[in-house]
Formats: sequence, structure tokens, C-alpha cells
Amino acid sequence: MRSNVDNRNNRNNRNNRNNRDNRDNRGNPLTAVRNLGILAHVDAGKTTVTERFLYATGTTHKRGEVHDGTTVTDFDPQERDRGITIFAAAVSCAWDGHRINLIDTPGHVDFADEVERSLRVLDGAIAVFDAVAGVEPQSESVWRQADRHGVPRIAFVNKLDRAGADLDTAVESIRRRLHPAPLVVQVPIGTEDGFTGVVDLLRMRALVWADGGDTAEEGPVPDALREEAERRRRRLEEAVAELHPTALEEFCARSTLSARTLASALRDLTRTGEGVVVLCGSAYRNRGIEPLLDAVVAYLPSPSDVPPVRGTHDGTEQERAADAHVPLAALAFKVSATATGRLTYLRLYSGTIRKGDTVLDAGTRRTERIGRILRVRADRHAELDRAVAGDIVAVVGLKSACAGTTLCAPAAPLLLEPPSVADPVVSVAVEARRSTDTDRLATALARLAEEDPSLVVRTDPETGQTLLSGMGELHLEVAVEKIRQSHGLEVAVGRPRVAYRETVVRGVSGLVFRHVKQDGGAGQFAHVVLDVAPLEADGDGDGDGGAPTGFVFRSTVVGGRVPQEYVRAVEAGCRDALAEGPLGGHPVTGLGVTLTDGATHSKDSSEMAFRTAGRLALREALRTGVMGLLEPVADVTVTVPADAVGGVLGDLAARRGRVSDSAPRAGSVVITATVPLAELFGYATRLRSRTQGRGTFTTRPAGYAPAPVAMAGDR
Repeated sequence: MRSNVDNRNNRNNRNNRNNRDNRDNRGNPLTAVRNLGILAHVDAGKTTVTERFLYATGTTHKRGEVHDGTTVTDFDPQERDRGITIFAAAVSCAWDGHRINLIDTPGHVDFADEVERSLRVLDGAIAVFDAVAGVEPQSESVWRQADRHGVPRIAFVNKLDRAGADLDTAVESIRRRLHPAPLVVQVPIGTEDGFTGVVDLLRMRALVWADGGDTAEEGPVPDALREEAERRRRRLEEAVAELHPTALEEFCARSTLSARTLASALRDLTRTGEGVVVLCGSAYRNRGIEPLLDAVVAYLPSPSDVPPVRGTHDGTEQERAADAHVPLAALAFKVSATATGRLTYLRLYSGTIRKGDTVLDAGTRRTERIGRILRVRADRHAELDRAVAGDIVAVVGLKSACAGTTLCAPAAPLLLEPPSVADPVVSVAVEARRSTDTDRLATALARLAEEDPSLVVRTDPETGQTLLSGMGELHLEVAVEKIRQSHGLEVAVGRPRVAYRETVVRGVSGLVFRHVKQDGGAGQFAHVVLDVAPLEADGDGDGDGGAPTGFVFRSTVVGGRVPQEYVRAVEAGCRDALAEGPLGGHPVTGLGVTLTDGATHSKDSSEMAFRTAGRLALREALRTGVMGLLEPVADVTVTVPADAVGGVLGDLAARRGRVSDSAPRAGSVVITATVPLAELFGYATRLRSRTQGRGTFTTRPAGYAPAPVAMAGDR
């Protein structure tokens, strides 16, 4: 009884404090804002961490659970049915006088584009790792995405209460596979079911959570852990001193580091990416969440700590500081249709917006009017009068803005770099079951593509079919189900198609092409000589471990026989020819073209003539040479019981998979293989049947590989 009363008192005290924080944050300076995302592999506990953040800050008054379908961020019916995060969801809360804008990102590879758009607008992130599995395939993928965007991270090793959980093993996998310097600042108290708390190595204190308790009880380090805690504190100090000059000076002078110096050095190393602070806990049991929130405030940067945003205007690069009093610069990173209207999610980098303001779309040079400004908490919203630099908010009233649109002050235009969009690799044919619904389906597909730029809708010119392309089978399943649920349409779906590519197996040298056209008046004349060759495996392509992809154009013309402006026109023409190959009309990749010679006419040569010559010459070269077909492949990681390994390996071989590794882990076997994407359709069902529902797998795009000769011949 006493425990229940104490828990209620702690809960009320915390709610009162965070209510004050919410009121105070209305006028918080920029330094009191944290924009962060939660990144992880599927089922590592991202959404549970987010839910515990909302609970700990008093934003919610009941713990949401993924298995019960009661979470705030997984509010879409499909997310609750499937038990995974599909759409990036933004929430906002307050902690210790700071405003935390948080984005819970998907962990499935099919929705990596949602992660990409989120990372583009975030200042920091929490990477969540399973204490049993350590770094998993998608953990590595999202870590690399964050590396590309230069987003500082802290790590949270979750699920320490599970059987087989081991903090040191998880940390070693971070060191080995992700290559940062992991700086562990906590020691777990107890193992597996006996995990009850952590030792804070900076302050050398113990934090223990009682069963059912919401807050930790602080006390001295247990005697049984004191020696280990002191040893780990010493190891932490040495690791920090190796990386941080100021810490090294103090360490050399005093042979130790003060808590203040250590905290300051950890903050600096986190922001530069030289180290990653590692904390631990169990989000499901609400253990380790409050120290994690403290670490967010202490180590991750505020908008004022990151460099000014860079953009272009009239071809010149400009900067905008994170300041509410300079002209507006904001980036739209997500669009969604809701019952309250079309929501456009914005990250404000500079300036201020108010209800009724007119803003400029820097890409289209059109003006838009801000109808309403909303503070977002997943599917719930609180209306604001204004938003300032550093905020992440949603606005209502924008008609044409889409993901990647820059909104700025009309008097001070600035175009920001939009988030990159991955090329889709899987397609399905979709059509309305009733002919009267054809127009409604077209509208629904257009809205889908507007909300998710990684979905592409096109019409096949040969078959007339409407094709929906995306990042994977699950991605397309979710998109089609959304059409059925949101628009009430009955849709027929054909077997998914993969995006094949064609490449040069054996090229041609010295191909001469003359383009001469005379229809009266000024004619067209262009003479080019091309060498066409496949790219080498270690060449300049942009492949990802499979066959070389990309296109490289060079010119070795001397003596001015082809002026530079015509050389650029030839390159443009060659790129035009890459759209359709001679085997089956697939895009062409993995080749290099060299312009070796040419000739011009004093009157009839033009950029248009040389562009046409480049296009037609490369088409002829592709028909003359030997072409091959490339198919997309995926890295597949399959976790199966030991007694099912034989059947799973046989099935992978039947799917033309190449097994690269097989390793035991905690009573299971983890198989890594590279499998053609076309062979993975229906694999989830097949794997479940072979393993009695105990097998799981994840996939990650791995570029392109040569397709079998028979397949190339069929096309």
C-alpha cells in the first residue's frame, strides 16, 4: 500500500513539473529545443521508447503498448494490425525545461525513405539496439543513413531484461559493425529477469526502479558492483581522453576526469561524431527512460548548435542562421491527408511563420497562404499562433507543397536541398474492379504518390496497365490496403514486377555516326565517333556490391574538332538513350561512353543536332554490342531454429540465393544470403511454413546482379 501511494505521489510531482515545463517552453530560447528521431531495426523497441518518453514527461497518462495496439505514434490501423511502425510520426513533449520534438521512424527496410526524409530535418537521434541481437541489418542501414546526413547520435541498448541479454556483447557489435567509439556511461544492475537498474558512471550513483514504479530511487553504488563500476569509469575516462584534447590535458595532470569535464567532453564527441554515448535499460519495464531523456538534453545538439542551413538563390549559395528574426526558410518533409485537412510537416530553419502569412514556394515561385499552424502529437494536434526557427510543426492551407518543397519569405527567396528519394524496385499492376471507379482510383494513386515520394505511379505504354512501384512487397501491400481502407475502393492487384536494368557486356569501339538533315532553311549536321564499354567492377559506377551501375561520359577530342558546348550536348543525348535498352526497353546502366572524334559544319551544326547524334549513336552502339540483363538483388538475413536450417537453405538455393554466412546465435541460426528480388515474393509465407512460424527474415537492397542467360534471352 505504501508503494502505491509513493508511486502516485511521484507521478503527480512529475506531472506538475512537466506541466510547468510545457508552460515555460512557450518562450524557450532556441537552446532549449531538441529535434531528434528514434532509429532502429524492426522490433528493437523504438515505439516503446517513444511511448515511455511521452509517459515520463507527463504528455500521456497511460503507457501505450505495441502488442495491445494502444500506442500514440502507431495510430494507423495497419500499424496496429501488423505491430510495426510504417509511417514516421511526430510528437512533442517537454523535459527539464526543454522542448523535445521527436520523430518515431519505421524500422522495416521497405520504409527506409520515411527515415531518409526524417533524418534530413533532424538535429540528433537515438539509435536503439536489442541487447540480445546487437546490431542487426536495418540497424546498420539507418546508422549509415544518419552518417550521410551528419546527424549526431546516442545509443540505447534496450531489452536488458530478456534472456540472453548482454550489454558488453551489444556494445562490441556496435564497435565492430558501425565503427564509432562506444562510450558506455552506465552499468546494469542485475541481469535478465533480475535487471532492476543502472549505475551512472558520471556521478557514480545507482538508479533502481522498483516493480511497477515510475521513477528511479537514487542511492550509492552497490558494494558488489563498486569495483566493476570504478574499473568501467576508469575505462571511460581513458577512452574520452584519447579523443578529446581538453580531457586529455586534465587526465594527464590529475590522472582522472571530473564529472563536469567528462560530461562536456561527451557532449563534444557526440556532436562531432567521434564517439557515441551508450546507455542501457528496458523500455517495456520503464527502466532507464529518465536517464535517457537526461542524455538527450545533455549531449544532443539544439538547433543553435548545428551549422546554419545552406541554400541557393540565382545560382549563388547562401546561409540562414537559426534565428527567429531573420527571413523565413523552412523545408516540407512530409505530407499527409487527414480528417482535418491536408497537413504539411515543416522544419523551420530560420524566421517565423504566423497564421495567415503568405510564403513563397522557392521551387515553383508560387505563393501559398498558411491557414493554421499545429503542434503535432501523432494523430492529435494543438493549434499555435506562430512557429519559430528550430520548430517542427504541421501547417494547414498549403495546396501544392510536397515533400522536399522549400518555403521562404517572398522578399528573401532561398532554395534548400530536398531529401533524396530512392528509386523504386518493385511494381504491381493495379486496376479498379469496377470500371466506374477508374477515375477515383487515379485520384487515390495520385494522393498516395504525393504523400510518399518513394511510390511512383505510371502507365505502361505497351500494355496500358497502371503500375504502382515502391521499395518492396510490404511497401506495396500497405499502399494498396490504404487505398481500400481510406477510399473504399475495390482494387485488383497483379503479381509484382521488379525493375530490371540492361547493361553492356561487350561494347564497340570507333562507332561513327553522322546526323545530317536538310528540310529547307537551316539544316542539322553532327558527326561523332564513340567508344562504348562496360564499367569495371571497381570503376566509377554507383553500385552497391553487385554489378557496376551508373553512367560515365568522357571526351578525348583534341584540336577543338568538337566545341565544348557540343560535347555537353552529346552527353545529354547519350543520357537520353539510356532510358530504353534494346533487350526489353529497360533502362541501361553500367557503361562508359568516350567521345573520341567528331566534326562540325559552320552553319548547320547546333547543340540540338549533336544531342540527336549522341542519342542515335548510342542506340546504334547498344544494338551492335552484346547486352546483358541485370536484376535487383537483396541481402537477406534469415533467423531460424537449428532444426529447420536444412530446409531453409534448400529453399534459398531454389530461389537462386547465394549463402554468404551461417552463424549460431542464442539457440537459433542466422543465415545471410543474397537473393534476386524477383524470387522473394511469397517468401514470408514459405518461411513460416518451413519453420512452423518460428523463422523471421529481413531484407536490404544490395544493388543489381546479372540475370541468368535464359532470362535475358526471354526478354
